Amino acid sequence: MQPLRYRQIHLDFHSSEHLPDIGKSFDKKAYQATLRKAAVNSVTTFATCHHGWAYYETQVGKMHPGLDFDLLRAQFDAAKEIGIHVPIYLTAGVNNMAAVDHPEWRQIGPEGRLTGWAHSNLEAGFFMMCFNTGYLDFLSAQIREVMELFPHNDGIFLDIICQSHCVCHQCLRSFEKAGLDPEDPADRDKHTRLVLEKYYQQSTAAVWDINPDTPIFHNSGHITQGDTKVLDYFSHLELESLPTGGWGYDHFPISAKYCQNLPQDVLGMTGKFHTTWGEFGGFKHPNALRYECAQMLAVGAKCSVGDQLHPQGRLDPSTYDIIGQAYREVERKESWCVDAKPLSDIGVLTRAAVTASPDRDVPGDIGAGRILLEGHFLFDVVDAEMDFSGRKVLLLPDDVPVSPELKVKIDAYLAEGGKLILSGISGLNEEKTDFLWEIGASFHGESTFQPDYCLPAAKYRPDAVQSPMVMYLKSQRIQVGAGQSLGEVYDPYFNRSYKHFSSHQHAPNRPEASGYDCGVIHNNILYFAHPLFSIYRGYGAVPYRQYITRVLENFLAEELTVTSNLPSTARLHLNYQADQNRYVLHLLFANTVLRGGSMELNGGTLSGSKTVEVIEELLPLRGTEISLKMTAPIQKVCLEPQGIEIDFRQQQGTVSFEVEEFCCHQMVVLQA
Repeated sequence: MQPLRYRQIHLDFHSSEHLPDIGKSFDKKAYQATLRKAAVNSVTTFATCHHGWAYYETQVGKMHPGLDFDLLRAQFDAAKEIGIHVPIYLTAGVNNMAAVDHPEWRQIGPEGRLTGWAHSNLEAGFFMMCFNTGYLDFLSAQIREVMELFPHNDGIFLDIICQSHCVCHQCLRSFEKAGLDPEDPADRDKHTRLVLEKYYQQSTAAVWDINPDTPIFHNSGHITQGDTKVLDYFSHLELESLPTGGWGYDHFPISAKYCQNLPQDVLGMTGKFHTTWGEFGGFKHPNALRYECAQMLAVGAKCSVGDQLHPQGRLDPSTYDIIGQAYREVERKESWCVDAKPLSDIGVLTRAAVTASPDRDVPGDIGAGRILLEGHFLFDVVDAEMDFSGRKVLLLPDDVPVSPELKVKIDAYLAEGGKLILSGISGLNEEKTDFLWEIGASFHGESTFQPDYCLPAAKYRPDAVQSPMVMYLKSQRIQVGAGQSLGEVYDPYFNRSYKHFSSHQHAPNRPEASGYDCGVIHNNILYFAHPLFSIYRGYGAVPYRQYITRVLENFLAEELTVTSNLPSTARLHLNYQADQNRYVLHLLFANTVLRGGSMELNGGTLSGSKTVEVIEELLPLRGTEISLKMTAPIQKVCLEPQGIEIDFRQQQGTVSFEVEEFCCHQMVVLQA
């Protein structure tokens, strides 16, 4: 299979049967000119949509009633004529046309309600289909038809791969056949997995039986960390992550840092929308898209921008003016990103990866990612099956369960000289009665207080903080013996209740320390007694981050590859291109701000407004100082793609230089 292209469009086209004149304004020359001007080199184009309609001449499904020609063929041929790739999109998990014609194909939840965007036929929204019914045969036939009609396609994109707990009559029969109880939630989980496996096998075969070199991606809106078996059915990964559409700006880099450790090629996916999918007339500021695409390049991903074609088939010129500003920059930078591999000091073993959770917002995981991004540490995300070697430290944030098998693996890693960071209940045995490793402190159970207070040791204290800091989630009680204490815990006078409370929130801390410690360093293990990463995820107080990063910097000390004077709003990633024997340091800087507020709307997915994190102005960052520990001598340091060589100092294995000024994104290339 060919490598993914760097400048892709995901061209949504969900068009109601009540819309007339579908494709009426499509013009081949205008279509080509718009894509060329925006430097686009791949367009994912619709065969079918969530409404269930086909946009090509189908014998399996039904063509949109407002369409009188083969729109997919027209788009396909126009793009191919100018060298643009065309992956083809088919709806999978939802299909309203099929749901109306075959109501017996719909998913039914355990409570007896229909599932999907719409739980009733009187609600607007898309209907979820059950892959355990004749619908899967219908979908597979449609996929095969598209493969046969468009043999030179550049991939198949199947959307909304979701099988919830379904108790339709077909599922009830297969529960019984499998010896499972539909009234048992655990058995419903097992059955759901069986049905999804059936979907993956049959839908993938519909593609690869015809052409095993065709790329295929099954989209669920988020890549489930740790669920690697399912990846046998994927040729590559597309990381749907629209920062203004609910994912936020830190979801994508954390997701990508997991996928960098997988064998599949990775495509990042954002959107041109101010909010999320389905928005007509919404425009993201061009600077936001420039930053988002630069971030994709920095973490080793190709770029995809989501757009939505107007039902009459005309690409919006404003949208492609905005996209073009980002993609022309991407085009100039691609050669420093091809086959680049990330360098990491810290491997984050997330709860999501260990439990194979599909949840995209596990507080401890997200908080750890944010701390490491804002602290400019080099890190990646690993699961329990991956090789931990090559990383200087392994981090298990807050509530990562450790099985006997995982402990054996971590023990081997520690025996080879690795280091371990634990927090909260990570590192406790299954009964939560003691630690799995010797941490240099005795364990006394979970605190009865919430919140309590932490006064870090002097060298770890945040700026201007000399008093105990409130910690909103419960700590584990430890008393340091052989190890080095990170500081002291102070208890409140009492927990807030109707029996006793003080002021508007929690009671103040007692003046004397509790006798318990807020953390410990012992040999090659660091432990935080509070679930600090979840607390930071929830509250975002700067002193929390300063406390954590100062402890981490002390714990890693000379083993840190990169040190800098970057502000917390900047991002830093370091990659290596083996073929060119060069290191590529990516510096990113943008200020995100919260805009918007509460307002009731009538907009389907967006039924009510909320604050949105946006990027508008891109301000220059001046005087960026970087030091890198390099094992190989460096011959020159250049700013790319400008081709400007800069001065650097190299002594005792450390390369130091200053980037006088950059805006948004700067690649610094160190030629070995």
